[in-house]
Amino acid sequence: MFKNTYQSGLLSIFYSCGSNPLAIWDMEVQNGHIKRLTDNEVNSIVLEIVSSNVATTYIVCPKRNQVLGIRLPFLVMIVKNLKRYFSFEITILDDTNMRRRFRISNFQSTTKIKPFCTTMPIGLSSGWNQIQFNLADFTRRAYGTQFIETLRVQVHANARLRRIYFSERLYTEEELPQDYKLYLPLERKEKKVKSEKKEASKTDKAPARPPAEKTPQEKVPKVEAPVAEPKPPIQLESKVSAATVTPTTTEAGDVKPEDEPEAAEPTPEAASEPGAEPDEEVEGVGEEPKLEEEPQEPEGQTEIKEEGEE
Repeated sequence: MFKNTYQSGLLSIFYSCGSNPLAIWDMEVQNGHIKRLTDNEVNSIVLEIVSSNVATTYIVCPKRNQVLGIRLPFLVMIVKNLKRYFSFEITILDDTNMRRRFRISNFQSTTKIKPFCTTMPIGLSSGWNQIQFNLADFTRRAYGTQFIETLRVQVHANARLRRIYFSERLYTEEELPQDYKLYLPLERKEKKVKSEKKEASKTDKAPARPPAEKTPQEKVPKVEAPVAEPKPPIQLESKVSAATVTPTTTEAGDVKPEDEPEAAEPTPEAASEPGAEPDEEVEGVGEEPKLEEEPQEPEGQTEIKEEGEE
């Protein structure tokens, strides 16, 4: 479907606020429903997939027997945790022309790697989450092959979807376009700002004591309980790729003492250079027989002159 198109930056395959969000998707519904509704937390239209059986209700992209052909290595999903079973599958093609499938769910506790399918767990926080899946890194770790392209994406119940897109790299919140961001209600943001201002005013009014008056209990580091705020988005890629081994590099300051040049000691040859005092250099070196015999040569010459004069 996208194999012959130019792929760079961001490539979206699902957006709940569009006129027809499931235009390139097929859906299967049994003992459940797939419908659009307004989520009160984000005040936006989202797609809800709910069923009593996770395997029987899902949406799959693309339709029928087509393939996506997306070469971008990162898959990003904005989903809401409904505190029920949830899973999604991604089918990719590697450099050995083999189809591999990754199945991620929140009802499994261990990772199992099979020749054609890898199952792995995921932990979702309450509320909305942003799942970032590094397809190239997972393909290399699981099968030792190189990622080529994504063929299919299948999302099962139970969750609410806002957007699904591919990217060439992980973008920060400031770099993303407005449509790709997930906004929380303004009332919630205003409450956070007011609470922060109150805490700041309390700290400013509190009198500062000198460090000498601190008691031993204040010096002990305290373990603060987590604040009841929504946790940051889950980054699936960071949990797995954190174990990558990078080659160590020596810093500029880590120089061994053995590598420093040693001071050159004076040699006997250096003592015979012009301008140097022979007596002091001979005492520093220890043995120099030539310097002791040199003053005797002129004495022999003086004796020969005296004989010639006589």
